[in-house]
Amino acid sequence: MWKPDTFLEKMYIEKTQNHAIHYGPEWQKELLGNFQNALGRYPDFAKEMNPVILEVCEKEDYTRVRLQLQTYPELTMPIYFLIPKTHGKQVKKLPVVMALHGHGYGSKEVVGLKPDGSEISGEKGIHKDFGVELVKKGVMVVAPELIGFGDRRMSRDQHSGNVTDNSCFALASSLLLQGRTLAGLRINECRRLLDYLLTRDDTDMERIGCMGLSGGGLVAAYTAVLDKRIKAAVISGYVNTFKGSILDRNHCLDNYIPSILEYAEMPELIGLIAPRPLFIESGLGDKVFPSNHAMEAYSKLREIYSVFGAESAVDTHFFDGAHEINGERSYDWLINHLKLGRDV
Repeated sequence: MWKPDTFLEKMYIEKTQNHAIHYGPEWQKELLGNFQNALGRYPDFAKEMNPVILEVCEKEDYTRVRLQLQTYPELTMPIYFLIPKTHGKQVKKLPVVMALHGHGYGSKEVVGLKPDGSEISGEKGIHKDFGVELVKKGVMVVAPELIGFGDRRMSRDQHSGNVTDNSCFALASSLLLQGRTLAGLRINECRRLLDYLLTRDDTDMERIGCMGLSGGGLVAAYTAVLDKRIKAAVISGYVNTFKGSILDRNHCLDNYIPSILEYAEMPELIGLIAPRPLFIESGLGDKVFPSNHAMEAYSKLREIYSVFGAESAVDTHFFDGAHEINGERSYDWLINHLKLGRDV
């Protein structure tokens, strides 16, 4: 009895056996409040967003713009905008996809750039330049640099010598001691970006989607949970159960939300998106978020969506691959749900 395995298993069962078994609007309302409290409360955003354009690059099919926004008084967030070229067609408002990177060197991985800002050529990484793939399909793509990665690492990590090193542990541990979470901060900054989109005359706020991989999938999922301005979501390499993924191996501290198992397992949290459209992408060889537990989560999500009469709004693709973006089905699924036959 020296090993704590049985003890932890019993504790997990005790916490999760009292979760709701009947789903519906009242369940969503209660769980949403508990989830917001678990993420931690943050001070008000900065009064002004103060957008500043940092660079503009003309590509054959799109224009790439990098700008920065003020989120909190002491925080600014750089963002890549990929704006499709319409070849003379007059387009007043575009559907938009928020493209959220996972662990690595930041938003450059989403928009086809190396860490130094030069263009990627040859084999792509696990993000597959998915922002570029989406903008070529006619939607605007916004790719924020999530805090703790790339250019937004803490000073002590900026010169580590490894561009994929991050500041997740330092940020998450500091915030946890304050009763806050890194997940909550990243989600809030993405909601600030949605506020900015409202101020632009080229974005259609009725056609906003999000897509994210791994840790970016976490942020995509829970931003969609908390903000109904997200009309459709693609989550790649994240949807699972906490038991089958986060508790099964040593994960980054940014995945941990205090007391969350008191209220829900992961598929129930993601079920708060219902009845809005949701697509789950999972590699059969994913060792970080294993596909067998992703299938378990998908089954639970179908159960939740069916209660809302929206079972057809949740879909999935279990592909022959690893912990990576695939896009074979998810890109077109997202584009179709954002366009909905409207002239763009």
